[in-house]
Amino acid sequence: MAPTQKPDGDKRGRPDSARTESARGRSSRPKPGPKDLLEGIRTSDRTALARGITLVESTLPDDREAASELVESCLPFSGNSIRIGVTGVPGAGKSTFIESLGGYLTGRGLKVAVLAVDPTSSLSKGSILGDKTRMNTLSRDERAFIRPSPAGTSLGGVTRKTRETISLCEAAGYEVILIETVGVGQSETAVHGMVDFFLLLKIAGAGDELQGIKRGIVEMADAIVINKADGANREAARRARSTFEQALHLYPPKPDGWRPEVLLCSSTEHTGIEAIWDLIDKFREKGRKTGAFQKKREQQYTAWFRQAVSEQLLSGFYEIPGVGPAYDELEQQVVARRTSPFRAAQQLLDQFGPKR
Repeated sequence: MAPTQKPDGDKRGRPDSARTESARGRSSRPKPGPKDLLEGIRTSDRTALARGITLVESTLPDDREAASELVESCLPFSGNSIRIGVTGVPGAGKSTFIESLGGYLTGRGLKVAVLAVDPTSSLSKGSILGDKTRMNTLSRDERAFIRPSPAGTSLGGVTRKTRETISLCEAAGYEVILIETVGVGQSETAVHGMVDFFLLLKIAGAGDELQGIKRGIVEMADAIVINKADGANREAARRARSTFEQALHLYPPKPDGWRPEVLLCSSTEHTGIEAIWDLIDKFREKGRKTGAFQKKREQQYTAWFRQAVSEQLLSGFYEIPGVGPAYDELEQQVVARRTSPFRAAQQLLDQFGPKR
């Protein structure tokens, strides 16, 4: 669904990130083009992959065509991974869990890409981007690639270019894509539409067990994992598992026939990780046999297309000559309560929007 608000930025409707990038100036060294980046990505050059992701995340108008060309050139080499979304309440140990799972997978010879999304401050527009620090061991693993990115103004627990980044990582040969969302909330569900397996991480003893019984994000999960099931917390974790197992019985099977399971793990002690991967592998194999896996992939690309249409309509609208000044004038009228927000929006669309 297209956003209903003007992007944060200057009076011309240009996003803050674009102004920031412009202020940095252009490097005297020529930037690699899409063909050079693709060549580097296909040879698993991490620097080329990082530069490619920076290009597709750029909000500069000059970078749009190059970013589009790069993504399109990567598409024929993408789609050969298992895409796993990991979400959970703050404090559930998502980063530690991902590092433990990622280390287990690289130990089995798999290449793992971690796309970590950090929340962006609504005041300073900055993000900490500290996931590489939290995943210290995995970040040094030659078979792993960790990319922290700011969420910006995007809802859904992901960035506005997460789908494009997935394609670049797959073209680089990464076989497992782990997407860590910013957290769980009413809007933290967009990741569900871009992954194959949706994992919900929980902890016991945080007063959150009853929340799991409510519909919403729990019914989207393909598995619920109770983390920190170690030490004095083991018994509480077992009780939490029983609570969630009872809750899941209230839900009908998913359209593909899959019934989510509740597992225990300790990311710090690295217990239960193998069972979690076995379940994910079982899910993938079953989906391939029934055709559900391919159907979900088709739905992912359909959602990507719809998002792209919405983004281009929105950005294109604010680039129409005259929209910026008209917007600012109407905004002042709304602030002064001379007109309603709805009426002001209607005036702006009547003047500059498509004729209906």
